[in-house]
Amino acid sequence: MIHVHHLEQSRSHRILWLLETLGLDYEIRVYQRDASSQLAPEALKKVHPLGKSPVITDGEFTVAESGAIIDYLLQRYGEGRCQPDGSDLNAWVDYRYWLHYAEGSLMPLLVMKLVFGQLPKRAPWLVKPIAKGITQTVNSTFLYPQINQHLRVIDDYLAAHGQFAGPWPSGADVQMGFPLQAVAATQSMTEYPAIARFVERVEADPAWQRVVERAGPLTMPGA
Repeated sequence: MIHVHHLEQSRSHRILWLLETLGLDYEIRVYQRDASSQLAPEALKKVHPLGKSPVITDGEFTVAESGAIIDYLLQRYGEGRCQPDGSDLNAWVDYRYWLHYAEGSLMPLLVMKLVFGQLPKRAPWLVKPIAKGITQTVNSTFLYPQINQHLRVIDDYLAAHGQFAGPWPSGADVQMGFPLQAVAATQSMTEYPAIARFVERVEADPAWQRVVERAGPLTMPGA
């Protein structure tokens, strides 16, 4: 039996989506964030020393990191599903790119945006104006321009292809779903209609809807 160690407001919904798509049996073990620090509880460190989510246990194996979990599940249980078969080299390259791009390039920017957004709220009252000024400067000169540049590239790709390579939903679609849902939950998508359509497709997918029924809706920190 596969166990998904599921931290609230985390990226493990995407793993549940893949499990539902593959029709695999699994159990969810839910962990709550610390109310003040928003960090994972110590109990999760008993599963993996970094105490991060998602992480799965499957018999003797403990697998962390979304991309590694997706690769593991598709290699062991996929039977050729949810990824290009290798006969189309362009699709294979695109699939690998988006599978790694989500966490390697896009999510660090979104996490920085979240952290700087919390900075003025958590700063001592005497330095709140300074913290607010720093946040506004970082957002306007670096984060927002970078994020918008990435979103334009993604939107152009989705406008041309509709999804992220391979049969729907591919592992790359699963991996890219979370950051794009996070973006859609926190800002207007008027300038990025192809991304908006992709997010709508994710949330209309029957396997995703089963995840919501079982684990609850996806919630985003700061949304």
